[in-house]
Amino acid sequence: MSKNSFVIAVYVENKYGVLTRVTSMFTRRGFNIDTLTVGETEDPNYSRITISLSNEKTDRAQLINQLKKLYNVKKVEVISPDMAIKRELMLIKVKNSPDTRAEIRDTASVFRAKIIDYSADAMCLEITGDTNKIDAFIDNMKPFGIIEMCRTGIVALERGPESMLSK
Repeated sequence: MSKNSFVIAVYVENKYGVLTRVTSMFTRRGFNIDTLTVGETEDPNYSRITISLSNEKTDRAQLINQLKKLYNVKKVEVISPDMAIKRELMLIKVKNSPDTRAEIRDTASVFRAKIIDYSADAMCLEITGDTNKIDAFIDNMKPFGIIEMCRTGIVALERGPESMLSK
């Protein structure tokens, strides 16, 4: 993430059309969403949208205020980089051969990736970690031949005992 990157957590009512309203706000304001993850929270009535994006800090406050005004939005918070636990999940399928098999396994072990599917011609691995770790793993898998991959985007929580909704 660049120095102008930031992560926003948006708690919304778990209802049809809410995600469209939230993402449309970014489009109208000219923000480019780098990653977006959505999932139900500890309360099934609410979903948490975690968005990482890049833009100038001067636009950030206006965006937050506009998000807070949206119908169905309960809470919006910028996740402080120094107080955040951030992770991504990636599934990656690489070419597998007798010549490369041991090296792929060794590399997976170094990165604490898990082999989740295996065939004579391909291996599928799962890895979690921060963005830099995921990027480094991809770089190490390129020489073997990446068949396909899928990343979740960032999920983030602030450190400490409080939930975002209790603040």
